[in-house]
Amino acid sequence: MTVQGEGTASTVGVSAERQLEMRTVVDRVTRWAGNRSDAVALLLVGSWARDAARPDSDVDLVLLTTEPSRYADDDAWVRELALGEVVRIQQWGPVTEWRHVTASGLEVEVGVGSPDWARTDPVDVGTRRVVTDGARALYDPAGLVAALIRACA
Repeated sequence: MTVQGEGTASTVGVSAERQLEMRTVVDRVTRWAGNRSDAVALLLVGSWARDAARPDSDVDLVLLTTEPSRYADDDAWVRELALGEVVRIQQWGPVTEWRHVTASGLEVEVGVGSPDWARTDPVDVGTRRVVTDGARALYDPAGLVAALIRACA
């Protein structure tokens, strides 16, 4: 995984403990996604992806899957990831957000959607907004996210 930030000027206000917790969570979700046959891609988006996290920044992830409805119907994946209490489930266009809060208070948002979210011909306005605000591929075996990031550049 290529999450950066430790020791950079952009994360000076973020404690070493919080940075470590963030990297631990992202590593866990990335490994988990890589072991799922339905997972197409995993992205880190937002302030952590653009190396501009603050002490109160949440961790924003987007999971693209061939079976997004499976995540709505079965919360076994929530237990597997052990990201803390689910405090909100909300639909944002084609992505369903699952917001978790860890025991330390770190908020982790996992947006679940289909690979269509990453369409590049044309790029959806909402998708473009998310990607241009900061996006980093964590799991992208087919290069879907890399193509999306290039299309948004």
